[in-house]
Amino acid sequence: MTDMKLPIYDFSEAVVLVTGAARGIGFAIAQDFARFGATVYLNDIDAQQASRATAQLLKLGYDVFAAPGDVADAEQVAALFQRIARRHRRLDVLVNNAGVEPVSSIFEHSLADWQRALDVNLTAAFLCTQQAARMMRERGQGNIINIASIAGKSQPLYLRSAYAASKAGLVGFTKEAAREFAPFGIRVNALAPGVIITPMTEHLRDNAQQMARWRAEIPLARLGQPEEVSGLCLWLASDAASYVTGVAWHVDGGKNMA
Repeated sequence: MTDMKLPIYDFSEAVVLVTGAARGIGFAIAQDFARFGATVYLNDIDAQQASRATAQLLKLGYDVFAAPGDVADAEQVAALFQRIARRHRRLDVLVNNAGVEPVSSIFEHSLADWQRALDVNLTAAFLCTQQAARMMRERGQGNIINIASIAGKSQPLYLRSAYAASKAGLVGFTKEAAREFAPFGIRVNALAPGVIITPMTEHLRDNAQQMARWRAEIPLARLGQPEEVSGLCLWLASDAASYVTGVAWHVDGGKNMA
């Protein structure tokens, strides 16, 4: 699906920040925005992976910057946005994609893993949204897109209580932010992907029984590709979606028809 045909967008004047952008869904989103002309900052907590992903896009001639750092750390987030403000004086699109998915029974779940999931999946989105919205408010426009999950919207996942709780919080935060920011021309939406072929699902895709179960549960009878998430992300950030805000969109092959 890497050659998926996308509509023609023009983001040539846009500055975009994608968190957790070194691989998987985040990388696909960063690449597609850059493909349509945006200046894109690729954030990731792994500095080496962020540099590698950025170098890959630079070879294609895209205008991209590596932006390593932990977006769950308020000081690092402030420094990142100061860097963007100094260079560009604007931010047009923020995609809160960084996430972790600890697997554990509630009986055995450590407080540290629980807290880290909330920090990365929810608090980081709050910190980045706060900084981004302040910049966007000055220009009277902007787009914030949160990458949630069906786990936090309509389909809890077994042994992933912290993940489900943090993603449900992200959906709620999306709606509240959309309501508060609407007067300033800032739209806020979320995507709720189902099972996507990314490094995060790799260990589960090796299980033939799990794969058969997924195919049976998904009307389209296959797993999604990162590009199928980024395609909707591009649309939400474009003028074609100018009347859309406060919505969490399923991207799950029909698994949850609501």
